[in-house]
Amino acid sequence: MIYKLDEFSQSEANIFTRRDSDESRIVYSLTDDGDYEMTVGKNDCGVYTVKRNKNFDGWEMSVCDFIGFYETRGKNIGLSVSREDLDRAEKLYNGHKYNDAFLRENEPDVLIHSTTLENLKSIVKDRCLKSWNILKREKAIWEDKPIGGELGDPIDFRDFIMFSAGSLSGEIVVLSKQNGKIVMDSDMKYNTGARLYFDGKKIAADGLLIRDGIHLMVKDKLPLEPYLLWCATWHKMGLNSRVSTPKEFTEKSNMMFNRLFGKNITTTF
Repeated sequence: MIYKLDEFSQSEANIFTRRDSDESRIVYSLTDDGDYEMTVGKNDCGVYTVKRNKNFDGWEMSVCDFIGFYETRGKNIGLSVSREDLDRAEKLYNGHKYNDAFLRENEPDVLIHSTTLENLKSIVKDRCLKSWNILKREKAIWEDKPIGGELGDPIDFRDFIMFSAGSLSGEIVVLSKQNGKIVMDSDMKYNTGARLYFDGKKIAADGLLIRDGIHLMVKDKLPLEPYLLWCATWHKMGLNSRVSTPKEFTEKSNMMFNRLFGKNITTTF
């Protein structure tokens, strides 16, 4: 169900009915202030909230992907988007769906997933990436919860494999795992893992790419063959040791991938 409101305040928990469970609730709030593109996390009422800044391109597709995807997940959606903005978004979104089997004009043709070196061994052995929930079922010893739990990520995020498009966000995840908490310092030393570069066009064409207005992701599993293009590790970067920083490792990995494959992946922070 969609609960529409023109302006969402942190205290407006009553937009949802008492029958709505905490895990069923999710809010999308369109704003026009600040210098951020998107922020996520639980609000003061304990509801996972996405705040998207409409001063950045692509918000129209984002809000419609969000609605389309989370309706299929049975979520109760709190939507803080004006009627005018929603009409504009729906007009531009016409003919699209959250699992379009093609890359859109503004979407990257290379998708990147970061992991630890320890987990890379399992990925190579299994010949695929697996979601957190699948790994939890398969491994006798596994973490109690993903690091995203520190942000209040909904439990059903654990059914999906998340990707970035050149940013250091994946390395921030690895850094945070090593510290047992969310750490946003891109210059902090950490034990580098691996950056896996995938063919986004093939993933989309095979109907595997899912957009929820927040992430680009794949459900459950992604085989390495035929999608994996390249894997970056500290050995390949010519680093003196495994220890680096998220900023350095991301920049050097992207630069080498660009040279090898003739791409122009831009490192974002």
